[in-house]
Amino acid sequence: MYIRTIQAEDNSDIETIIRQCLIDFGGNRAGLAWEDESLCHLFDYYNQEGRAYWVAFDANGKMLGGCGIAQFGSPEEKICELQKMYLIEEARGTGVAKELLETALQFAKLHYKVCYLETLHNMAAANKFYKKHGFRLLESPLAGSEHFACDAWYIRDL
Repeated sequence: MYIRTIQAEDNSDIETIIRQCLIDFGGNRAGLAWEDESLCHLFDYYNQEGRAYWVAFDANGKMLGGCGIAQFGSPEEKICELQKMYLIEEARGTGVAKELLETALQFAKLHYKVCYLETLHNMAAANKFYKKHGFRLLESPLAGSEHFACDAWYIRDL
């Protein structure tokens, strides 16, 4: 398995993976990543200062999934958001998510003080994963959240 930053030619494959994951967990609806304008052009969205997106591949070059970091709120708050962390079903529980998360948090530490994320409670394995890796469950979203349909919010100091 290897991880690298997203390239323009990855846009279609990672969009397909994200959309399939959202369908699998009932996330193909308003108020979630499903409707994000950036979903079809993640390379362009993350190719900016303070943002990055990584994709993971197996030894044969098959894309397994990815995750991103972008600023959340105003720059002076120094809060980033872990975004669009999705894996194909066969890659879940294999350590790929851990490697992606570690890569993302290393980058985040260079630019931010806190990492925030939004998800769904029915993504039980993901919720357990975030808690295992130092994220604390919040009672409500941070102000400025665009994903009004999310029902689980986490934060972690960097």
